[in-house]
Amino acid sequence: MAVALVGLPGAGKSAVGRRLGQRLQLPFIDSDQVVEQRIGCSIREFFEREGETRFRDMEQAVIADLATNADGVVATGGGSVLREANRTLLRDHFHVIYLRSTPEDLFRRLRHDVKRPLLQVADPLGRLRELHAVRDPLYRQTAHDVVETGRPSVAMLVNMIVMQLELAGIVVPPPLPDRPS
Repeated sequence: MAVALVGLPGAGKSAVGRRLGQRLQLPFIDSDQVVEQRIGCSIREFFEREGETRFRDMEQAVIADLATNADGVVATGGGSVLREANRTLLRDHFHVIYLRSTPEDLFRRLRHDVKRPLLQVADPLGRLRELHAVRDPLYRQTAHDVVETGRPSVAMLVNMIVMQLELAGIVVPPPLPDRPS
């Protein structure tokens, strides 16, 4: 079974993905970590040194590799859906869940985060609104299911995703306990 999580930076893809993998007893893979292993430095350093296009090339290669051996729960980078090839690979090889967050919710979560290169700007909330406007339609196009993240805990989000996967017939629900007669 292969599940991929898409969404804006800070939507909870890694945190939710890790817990979902544990719950489903599947391996968890963070595509950004795979990229960092391959490039030998942080994404932020690579982004600054090589630029976004080179980073997106590397990200596309990683997603293609993950798709050929699709198994487990994959958290994708926030911008992975910008390339049509990635959207197609994800949709064709994974059950894609879009963790949808409003820019305001994301800003609340990310306002002190200095690791995300796209948010190191004068107006991070404005930047999140721009990213949302561009990427929301692409996430929707790629996803099989949309889960609104709002304020639920990671555990609640995992439960919501498992229910979606059960409804889609991807995960078999546990049998109901026998009731005494």
